[in-house]
Amino acid sequence: MVDLIPTLQTAIGPVILISGVALLVLTLTNRLGRAIDRARLIGRLLAEPDPQARLALEAQLHILWRRARLIRAAVALATISALLAALVIALFFSALLPVEVAWFITLLFVACMLSLILALGLFLHDINQSLAALRLEIRSHGIGAR
Repeated sequence: MVDLIPTLQTAIGPVILISGVALLVLTLTNRLGRAIDRARLIGRLLAEPDPQARLALEAQLHILWRRARLIRAAVALATISALLAALVIALFFSALLPVEVAWFITLLFVACMLSLILALGLFLHDINQSLAALRLEIRSHGIGAR
């Protein structure tokens, strides 16, 4: 029992990481849902015959498609990060066995962090795409946006 306590204490960090990544996935899936809802709305507006408005709507739809793909990739990377963190936690308990896996645990944790970093980078890119769509919308109303 004495060897189990330090192992549990070491496993706490990745457990907290999983909670944080779960909140990130929740945020990303909400953003994906909003992008899909907006794309559906624009799809209905495309049926209107105004050719000038159509070009602006098509440009927004193109951005929404790129955003949806970015968010999907970010969700996948964040989920992989959480799965790797869970595997790290499971392997911490191998410390109770006479098998040396510290190098493998380290490798998994580094992969977990890289996946999380990439997911966050895609999240930032999605936010920039959102601003590009907003800029298009503002310009379509004849207002200058910097």
